[in-house]
Amino acid sequence: MIVFEIIAAALAVAAVIYLVVALVAPEKF
Repeated sequence: MIVFEIIAAALAVAAVIYLVVALVAPEKF
């Protein structure tokens, strides 16, 4: 299931980026 692994990796990266942005720029939320 390579496709599933790619999707999971993309979601993990997006989650990390979202958390970093939320911590750095909380006023945007």
